[in-house]
Amino acid sequence: MARLDYSTQWIDEEDVAGVVEVLKSPYLTQGKKVEEFEKALCAYTGAKYAITFNSATSALFGAYTVCGICEADEIITTPISFVATSNMFVALGANPIWCDVKLDGNIDEKQIQKLITPKTKAIVVVDFGGKPVAMEQIEAIAKQHNLLLIDDASHALGSSIDGKKIGSFGDMSIFSFHAIKPITTSEGGAVMTNNEEYAKQLRLIRSHGMVKKELWNSDMVSLGHNFRMTEVAASLGVTQMKKLDSFIQIRNEIAFYYEERFKNEKLFLTQKIASNQISSRHLYPIILNPELQCKKEDIFKELQASGLGVQVHYKPIYQNSFYKNKFGEVSLFVANDFYRSEISLPCHQQMSLEDAKFVADTFLQIIQKYNYRGCSF
Repeated sequence: MARLDYSTQWIDEEDVAGVVEVLKSPYLTQGKKVEEFEKALCAYTGAKYAITFNSATSALFGAYTVCGICEADEIITTPISFVATSNMFVALGANPIWCDVKLDGNIDEKQIQKLITPKTKAIVVVDFGGKPVAMEQIEAIAKQHNLLLIDDASHALGSSIDGKKIGSFGDMSIFSFHAIKPITTSEGGAVMTNNEEYAKQLRLIRSHGMVKKELWNSDMVSLGHNFRMTEVAASLGVTQMKKLDSFIQIRNEIAFYYEERFKNEKLFLTQKIASNQISSRHLYPIILNPELQCKKEDIFKELQASGLGVQVHYKPIYQNSFYKNKFGEVSLFVANDFYRSEISLPCHQQMSLEDAKFVADTFLQIIQKYNYRGCSF
């Protein structure tokens, strides 16, 4: 059996045909496909405005910029994410205030209140692996303290709470369309918002801060960048959106199979999804028991050698050298423990239940070998 990566894209003939059509058209950029893709995102999520970017990283930068995050602001956020979540507000001069997480990888909403100071500008959350954060509680905290709430929903297109789609919560949400996300435009991102002024400013930021006047005349009215999504990428987004729900269904079928296979296991935990939630299942995280943490590298190597393209998500951002040098040493108990324990198993729309059985059989066979080895405490 070929190697099974933890996640991957699905490109079919409809996607290819859409891209070829754009390549043969007069417009490779700044045409109508971007607008079509944005409308599809709004229709799916229920958000009023979608502003596409050439990456989720530039989308984050745009979102942080338009809401006025600047030097000396404090941003309460999770350390369990890809570095872009914090990099983009640090680039604007703001300071990360790390909030610990729960063992599902999501920010611990009960820890947020105590971190709020007069300098706090925003709460930035991440729906880890596609599991929605506790939005109701976090929105209440943000409202109580007049704080911005920004959801880095890069994992979570297709996720929902009580039928309400991720992308329609808070002041802004950011999606990623990187190759292995729920849908792909190869690279790409979007900001979702219900705020008309934010949407207007985001469109300026992504295109040099320029507005068209008459004929050849344009005017640069604000500082901006070239963060535009191409027509080729947007075309891929349009056709991928048609398949999103089927992708999510397959990912959840794989995850449900794992849940059944793993329900009596004692050596690890899995991420539980509440009955009122749907997860995009971008990741299927396994949380090893503490006694296996010292053997994680050996377990990881053996899983890789057996054909499972497992990965670890994520090293806490504050453990990276840049953050240590700039902000000093930080240590959060659960985030550190999560990093020592987490392994992401393959779970994606290209897998069959036969593939899932192979993953579960292989993982259980390997993990059981470490049952009595343990760590010395």
